Amino acid sequence: MNALFSALIPIAVGVVFVVLAIGIYTMFRGGAVSASWSNKMMRLRVVAQFAAVLVLCGALYVKTHFAN
Repeated sequence: MNALFSALIPIAVGVVFVVLAIGIYTMFRGGAVSASWSNKMMRLRVVAQFAAVLVLCGALYVKTHFAN
């Protein structure tokens, strides 16, 4: 189980980073792209951060309750 979380944590953090980078890029790009995509990407970032926090909490729970 620890190996699963060892793989999921970097993936979750990476997804948050990629979504944040895309959101910042579209915000600074301006124009029609910014108007339609930057807010959507920032909302997606919040969802991705929530999922990442759940993964981290799950890893902490498993580590503390199922340690060998």
